[in-house]
Amino acid sequence: MRSPLGGVAILILLVVALFLAVNVLFTVDPTEQALVLNFGRPVRDLIDAPGLHAKWPFVENVVYIDKRILALDNERQEVLVQGNQRLEVDAFVRYRIADALKFYQSVGTTAGADAQLGGMLNSALRRTLGEASITDIVRDKRDALMGAILAQVKSGAERFGLDVVDVRIKRADLPAENSEAVFHRMQTERQQQAATFRAQGSQQSQTIKAEADRKVTVTIAQAQQESEQIRGQGDAERNRIFAESFGKDPDFFAFYRSMQAYEASLKTDSRIILSPRSDFFRYFSNPTPGAAPSPASGGAPATQ
Repeated sequence: MRSPLGGVAILILLVVALFLAVNVLFTVDPTEQALVLNFGRPVRDLIDAPGLHAKWPFVENVVYIDKRILALDNERQEVLVQGNQRLEVDAFVRYRIADALKFYQSVGTTAGADAQLGGMLNSALRRTLGEASITDIVRDKRDALMGAILAQVKSGAERFGLDVVDVRIKRADLPAENSEAVFHRMQTERQQQAATFRAQGSQQSQTIKAEADRKVTVTIAQAQQESEQIRGQGDAERNRIFAESFGKDPDFFAFYRSMQAYEASLKTDSRIILSPRSDFFRYFSNPTPGAAPSPASGGAPATQ
């Protein structure tokens, strides 16, 4: 039969072994590095290899330090830029711990590192952006300004064992009251430009219309002039033909003109009272041109 004391001893040994294992062994994650301290002083080189490691219990402790790139989002702050204009700036910093021992001895934790970097970032922003205009910050020289701020923060972070990877401005806005005033000024400028464009368009429209009216007037005048010339030439040609015809056969020409006169006078609704012996009716009483009028043509006047 097994002695109860042996089981108790084994249990005690297991407890002691577990206690020692917990206090002697430690693991290092691939994203971390470890410092082994003896009463607060580093006693070994930095442990950078991931896996299981050992330390002396009770007298040594382990501090884990992140190896990844860390982020600091700075709070929005107001800076004065060129021309004493105020600008609200949001910026962030990306950094990593390059010297774990210096980092631990200077700031100790990432919260301490964030506090130091935040102060350096604010100073660099005020110093660099204070000499630039809003246009430079927003558009023209943004990359150059970011490079200058990064160089200043990077230089100051080295004494804390930090390596600053990047510094960027997320947003750069005017204060709310200034934004409203700028908006109204821009709106007024756009309205003035629109009014100018409308006035120029109206002027060009009037110029084009006046030029078109002038061309229409000139064209109509030229057309009327040409029509009058053609009409005059036609009348002259008609008179020439009539003159030639009259010269060839004066009796026929007189007969033809009388027929035209009859047609023009008899187709109206007017009443005309003439003597039948009138020269107007000579072709009614004597159809033969040039012959003497017939005696039988006498009588009372005709009414038509």
